[in-house]
Amino acid sequence: MASISPNELALELLNHCLRGPSWPAGVLDALIDEALDDDPDVATPASRALFSVVVERLADLFEPRLCDTYARLFAHVIERALPWAGHASALVERYNLVRAVRPPGFQPASVLVPSRITLGADIAITSLVLDAAKQRYPNARILFAAPAKSWELFEKDPRLTHLPLRYGRGALLRDRLAVFDELREAASEPDTLVLDPDSRLTQLGLLPICPPERHHLFESRGFGGEGFEPLPALTTRWLRQTLGPVEPVPYLHPRYHFPQRTTPLITVSLGVGENPAKRLEDPFEERLLALLASLGADVLIDLGAPGSEEEARVEAALGALGEAAGNIGIHRGPFASFAALIASSSAYIGYDSAGQHVAAALGIPLVSVFQGYASERMLARWRPAGEVLRAPDFHSLDSLLETIALVLRGALR
Repeated sequence: MASISPNELALELLNHCLRGPSWPAGVLDALIDEALDDDPDVATPASRALFSVVVERLADLFEPRLCDTYARLFAHVIERALPWAGHASALVERYNLVRAVRPPGFQPASVLVPSRITLGADIAITSLVLDAAKQRYPNARILFAAPAKSWELFEKDPRLTHLPLRYGRGALLRDRLAVFDELREAASEPDTLVLDPDSRLTQLGLLPICPPERHHLFESRGFGGEGFEPLPALTTRWLRQTLGPVEPVPYLHPRYHFPQRTTPLITVSLGVGENPAKRLEDPFEERLLALLASLGADVLIDLGAPGSEEEARVEAALGALGEAAGNIGIHRGPFASFAALIASSSAYIGYDSAGQHVAAALGIPLVSVFQGYASERMLARWRPAGEVLRAPDFHSLDSLLETIALVLRGALR
């Protein structure tokens, strides 16, 4: 299969997974061979295809049957990449144990909560798990295993201890699995409970970081069945069934704080979480910023990471406005500081990305423009509390912008 590209292999594998419970073993092994190749030029596109084409698609459809498919498929990946972690069949057997909803069988001295990696998910889902752990175990150490960007959203919370981990979403397969040893060490004590929010750090519960009786997985892709409840509601239900009568709320506690303003502020993010399908075609962004500049409020837009595609788009849209962009300010810096600015704003607008979950958690009026979602259930699961506009529902860009203006004017009153 040397002449077949990693993307073609991944698409063939995905199509088999979507059609039924089996796939040609040679296709998966060929993709794994390339993802584990010593040459980064070979391993990088294969690793990216495995995750972005196959794994993320299986998750984004939120079909319960695909949870079993993912478990069998990625257990084989782990067996090939980390043979000391166990045979694929044993990993699947353990997975079935940890995803079973049941109360913990002991009183933990420590609770390990691994990050979901994406910032929006850590606010919408992981923060609920952290809050419930603090309520249920007031004397336990709460250990948050997370990259720096996620930790910055919670670092002023005195109840949390940070386990710093590096996990690159675009990294090689071996690099993505390299956190296994650190997580296993952190969860090694017999009085440590793992509350797993379906973390990519544990590869959605498959990595055997501790005995299964101490690992509780919120299988966010399957919990809730074929209904359309949003993920925060499902997370809360799972936490109550697992921990008992807790009342978790989504939150963030970053190091930054900006006082409430006396004049209206609209915060804006055009980030798409590395998924270009989420953005609307030009000239939406330029026309959106022109609309915001006309509303009479101050406007602050996040530039995203330095050198990123998002930064280039924002600067292009502002440049096209010229002097009309006079009341639009730019935020440069870590996302945690932008989150604190969202907290002090009168309204927020953006695509389906992390900013909307900050606004929803803090009760800030928001407009979220959804585009490119994999399924209606994905839209329902990630829908924030606020005004959600599905771009395909609008017959023209003018009608979409008119609706945005109407909602924001209402929020600014």
